[in-house]
Amino acid sequence: MAYKPVESSVVPFDAARRTGADGVPKPEGPRLVERRERTLFSLEQLEVGFEGETGTLWTHMRPRGRPCYNPEMLLDFRAWQDGIEDHFKGRETDLRYLVLGSRFPGVFCLGGDLNLFTRLIRNRDRRGLVHYGRSCVRILHRNLQGLNLPMVTIGLVQGDALGGGFESLLSFNVIVAEKGAKFGLPEQMFGLFPGMGATSFLARKLGAAKAEAMIMSGASYSAEEMHELGIVHVLAEPGQGEDAVREYIERNRRRHAGQRAIYRASREVNPVTLPELERIVDIWADSSLELSEQNLKVMERLVSAQNRLLGIAQAAE
Repeated sequence: MAYKPVESSVVPFDAARRTGADGVPKPEGPRLVERRERTLFSLEQLEVGFEGETGTLWTHMRPRGRPCYNPEMLLDFRAWQDGIEDHFKGRETDLRYLVLGSRFPGVFCLGGDLNLFTRLIRNRDRRGLVHYGRSCVRILHRNLQGLNLPMVTIGLVQGDALGGGFESLLSFNVIVAEKGAKFGLPEQMFGLFPGMGATSFLARKLGAAKAEAMIMSGASYSAEEMHELGIVHVLAEPGQGEDAVREYIERNRRRHAGQRAIYRASREVNPVTLPELERIVDIWADSSLELSEQNLKVMERLVSAQNRLLGIAQAAE
């Protein structure tokens, strides 16, 4: 079956209401739809379902267009987080695990919206760059805190996680990845650095020197290599990622409270604050405005490559 983005059963938001005058998305509240079997979220680019037996909220990205964090998807993530908090208010212990994966074949996420970046940079729109970056890190920071709910967060990687896609995974408690999936921070190839969390997260997980070396190299790493580094926690055979998540949940269900406490204590020992993440976004925005036309053309070539990937995914049976 050809890849298609999820079609929402809710009337889409009016574009003018979703977007400010500068083209940057505005926050929206959660949208919920009642279905016969249970209440599910109805979002344009996120497919969400709750499995009551295990207390697991399964979410899969279904990007509209290229598999990147486009501004509309950021709106969905904001609504998703707001909706989770609202939906489980008063029954917080019903939610034990939150899982995020992707339905795009062979890709978790390729990162930020490079097409948007080139447009903002050419327009010298620092405010737009900062707004996009801060939208990203606010979502990541809320995820890092587990939305202040008693749950364990799990990133499910069944395809490549590059740039911001890799950065976002670093905010999860547990990463389950299928063998052969690629991880990397390629921003150096067009003169930038990953400005939405990678420096903060990797410095705490690997140490500052190793984090800087990884970021500056721009190299890709396999899931197996990331497992050796301790970034990936569970390796799965290709096509078996969801089964591996279920096995992890079943294996650890009796240790759920202890594991949550460990993750909470770790955040106290090595806190990543929102002001720190936002200051790095400011540095990233300033660096972006220093890029040359040649750098921007490299970004545009990457966009073209992502478009070809989208075409292949849509045509594949």
